[in-house]
Amino acid sequence: MLFIFRIIIVVIYSILVSVFGSIYCLFSPRNPKHVATFGHMFGRLAPVLGLKVETRLPPGAEKFGNAIYIANHQNNYDMVTASSIVLPPTVTVGKKSLLWIPFFGQLYWLTGNLLIDRDNRAKAHSTIAQVVKQIQKRNISVWMFPEGTRSRGRGLLPFKTGAFHAAIAAGVPIIPVCVSTTSNKINLNRLRNGLAIVEMLPPIDVAQFGKDQVRQLATHCHDLMAKKIEELDKEVAEREATGRV
Repeated sequence: MLFIFRIIIVVIYSILVSVFGSIYCLFSPRNPKHVATFGHMFGRLAPVLGLKVETRLPPGAEKFGNAIYIANHQNNYDMVTASSIVLPPTVTVGKKSLLWIPFFGQLYWLTGNLLIDRDNRAKAHSTIAQVVKQIQKRNISVWMFPEGTRSRGRGLLPFKTGAFHAAIAAGVPIIPVCVSTTSNKINLNRLRNGLAIVEMLPPIDVAQFGKDQVRQLATHCHDLMAKKIEELDKEVAEREATGRV
């Protein structure tokens, strides 16, 4: 019964946010500031799921300037956890097929996110150039998931290099965002589903990495994030065990 109630609330809330959000965005379509606004609104679904989301920003995060944010991509609950920490003006990179999702797809486009054709290899290879162009033309930051797919409980997967190529080409820092493990944690039939911590790490200067050192940069970021996620998971486990959620 709790499962059905939650699904109904999530669906109704998502439709309302998407419909009224799309209407709102029509007054300033493709404004990248909208992404954070509506990302935070989807983040408000956390209590409905019985989840407490705690966000942590490094000092001065609002003044970091243009960057490429990279985050671990676990499951659909990223819409509730990771979205809570997005800073404007940041847009995400998504598949063109997202446009076909009723209501949400239209909001996704109107808020200014970037859409790519992953089924067309020739076009997919131009994604890096598109990201660099958008950062420079629109004065924005870009959020990417370097694993390329949801990990679904398999831990932090190896990183693809697209985000790192783009950061070096655009001359902007990489900012890792780490989300504690939510895979196999959330049971919609359970009243409380514990704690999730979302932590943004300080910017990583890419100036010390040349175009031929992209893989080293990706490995460096992967190691930093894997270590931080392990620390967050340990903290979550300790706090849940002692009731400090």
